[in-house]
Amino acid sequence: MSTPSSTKSGFGAQSNFLTSSSITGISSSTTVKPPTPKQPPNTTPNNTIYINNLNEKIKIPVLKKTLQTIFERYGEILDIIAHQNIRMRGQAFIVFKDEEDAAKAIKEVNGFTLKDKPMVIQYARAKSDAIAKLDGSFEDHKLQRLEAKEKRAKEPPQKRFKSNSGSGFPSGSSNISGGAPMYFGNQMATGGNVADEFLPPNKILFLQNLPEDTTEAMLTALFQQYPGFKEVRTVPVKKEIAFVEYDTETQAMIAKDALSNYTDHKIKITFARK
Repeated sequence: MSTPSSTKSGFGAQSNFLTSSSITGISSSTTVKPPTPKQPPNTTPNNTIYINNLNEKIKIPVLKKTLQTIFERYGEILDIIAHQNIRMRGQAFIVFKDEEDAAKAIKEVNGFTLKDKPMVIQYARAKSDAIAKLDGSFEDHKLQRLEAKEKRAKEPPQKRFKSNSGSGFPSGSSNISGGAPMYFGNQMATGGNVADEFLPPNKILFLQNLPEDTTEAMLTALFQQYPGFKEVRTVPVKKEIAFVEYDTETQAMIAKDALSNYTDHKIKITFARK
């Protein structure tokens, strides 16, 4: 596939979405200071991270897919646990294969706004089933969990509810096998990092301020005209952003330079954070 001779050639009808729709802007920073936890956050390293303050209106399948998209760039995910019941509503657990990946995810994503609510992230207080199976301690782990469950059952209702809340790992969770990690830009980092416009080259582009009706097919049609195009990834609950990946940094740079000034609207194309 050859590079178009002009930045405006060959776009055809597929590019009309850039000029025919209004732009829904997002704030200049997608990370805000998260709410202060009711209890001191757990700082003991763990492969599993605990997330709360999630928007309860997001359906569980969509929530899991969104969390997978956000967190898989930090490392291999073994399991994502989220439920709609009262005790687990607005919360989720993500199990990384490596503890270092969990640490980086907490550092860089804590406070990232998802559907108008900043995520509050810390280490989970207990080992997950997936990790127990990996290190060969699953039978002992299962026995300890059953003993803890029996102990809670004997507690008064108010104390039982309190002990069940927080970052303890839920019992009875099933392992959801995560596929090979797909790496996308880290645009969720907290303040103090380099501004998007001055980020070093990356084979992954980060798109912001997309029109509400933008689809993955539209973006694919637009960006696949440039050599080395691999794929477009969208975030289900944040339709105004997307990631586009190329084979090399040079190919991504060509597409970025060609399309950055194509539209009159304020669609922002930058390199993704590494």
